[in-house]
Amino acid sequence: MRRVQSGQAGNAMMGGLTQLGAERATAEFGAWTSRIAGGELPSEAPPRPQGVERNVVITQWDWADPKAYLHDEIASDKRNPRVNANGLIYGSPEESRDYLPVLDPVHNTISQVKVPYRDANTPGQPKPLQPSPLWGDEEIWDSHTTVHNPMFDERGRLWYTARIRANANPEFCKAGSDHPSAKLTPVNSSGRQLEVYDPATKQTAMIDTCFGTHHLVFAEDANNTLWTSSGGGGGVVGWLSTKMWDQTHDAQKSQGWTALVLDTNGNGKRDEYLDSEQKVLTAPSGESLGTSSALGKVADPSRDTRLNAAFYAVAVGADGMIWGSVLGFPGGIVRLNPGSHPPETALAEYYEVPWNNPKAQAWGYSPRGMDVDRNNVAWVALGSGHLASFDRRKCKGPLNGPEATGQHCPEGWTLYRTPGPAFRNLTDSGSADSHYYDWVDQFDTLGLGSNTPIVTGNSSDSLIALVNGKFVILRVPYPLGFFAKGMDGRIDDPKSGWKGKGGWTTWGTRTPFHSETGKGTTAKVVHFQIRPDPLAN
Repeated sequence: MRRVQSGQAGNAMMGGLTQLGAERATAEFGAWTSRIAGGELPSEAPPRPQGVERNVVITQWDWADPKAYLHDEIASDKRNPRVNANGLIYGSPEESRDYLPVLDPVHNTISQVKVPYRDANTPGQPKPLQPSPLWGDEEIWDSHTTVHNPMFDERGRLWYTARIRANANPEFCKAGSDHPSAKLTPVNSSGRQLEVYDPATKQTAMIDTCFGTHHLVFAEDANNTLWTSSGGGGGVVGWLSTKMWDQTHDAQKSQGWTALVLDTNGNGKRDEYLDSEQKVLTAPSGESLGTSSALGKVADPSRDTRLNAAFYAVAVGADGMIWGSVLGFPGGIVRLNPGSHPPETALAEYYEVPWNNPKAQAWGYSPRGMDVDRNNVAWVALGSGHLASFDRRKCKGPLNGPEATGQHCPEGWTLYRTPGPAFRNLTDSGSADSHYYDWVDQFDTLGLGSNTPIVTGNSSDSLIALVNGKFVILRVPYPLGFFAKGMDGRIDDPKSGWKGKGGWTTWGTRTPFHSETGKGTTAKVVHFQIRPDPLAN
């Protein structure tokens, strides 16, 4: 228990431990640690690379500083991987720093971009709950902005989620406002907002949003709409018309948000809905720490129904539909159709991960990261040790109405058990590996084919790609370790074959100083490439 309380992450770690049941969890983790100290090994040895796995080229750079950690990086516009060719890579240090680490991979240099915040009362980081063995009582994290996720636009500008103020929202977000979204769903607070940095002018603009932000992604539409997730809390999904922002720099006019409303009366349009209290336990930033049921029994089949949920992950299909993951057990995904005039027309569909469902081929649970391919198939990282796909085209029953409450399309799901040993005495779950996020390489930037889904192997030092129904493990060799979060790909030179493209990610653990290389270790930028054969150069 004392070890879990160490350092500035102590409060968060104790929160997670309490959710598990602190007494039993500490006993189990203690026994696990003792078994490892006694020489116990996993039930399966990691296989040596085979086939295309032997063709992987990994390049790493240090960046940031020894007291910082990294959450994500971005190399290009996910809609067009030729944007920012040979350009700078930017990262997000979340709770640790109020700067963006920057890598120039051509000249092998690093720098920083300061991240501003607007108000002096913007929250900072907590003091250590207990001293750290390495840092004592030192407050090594000093971020106010808690930058979570960056994204390039088509012009090479960097958009990212950042806290610019205290949680209380401006009046235009609240009840009584004439803002179209506030009229339908007033929002009193948000834990993180938006910023945009232009590398050409080196200027940063802060954009106040009523909705909380966490992940973000651009749509392929005329407005270059930036859709955001809240991390699972807050009860709404928000967006920013970057076209309107560029024309007016008016945050109020450029943004909108919506509740997730199901068409439970089955008439094909959004009507008056039965509201629900948004009972989602969240961190100060708005990220979900646990959810009650997203949807129980439909209480009034004559009305539509609001989900007790918001997006954790967010992705936009080529058809303009917005997808998001819903944390919890069994958890699920939402398809949001904005309609012709959101928020008034926005309608959601909810698909739970198959669980206790005799019609399903396999059961799973606890989604987290999610992305979509060019065929509008959603790919989801599951806590049950699976990479799952959901193809709405396979659904046989009605997708709205009072029975469309989550487990109504098991045929749309396919669960792929990921590699690695299972938990002891379990036969029905997948791997014991931990899968934080996934990414679909829509444009074959890595060399494994277009629309390749890739999930993070956070307990196996790897990225795990599904290629023609079989997993390809891209493992970073011991002893340094590897813990990825976000991923993307970039094409620097389409004429130079494998050398001119690759996948990018960052080593994102919050405690790089706990690695085998010890205190002084910094986070890494990691570049993956696939050669045509092991000796190609």
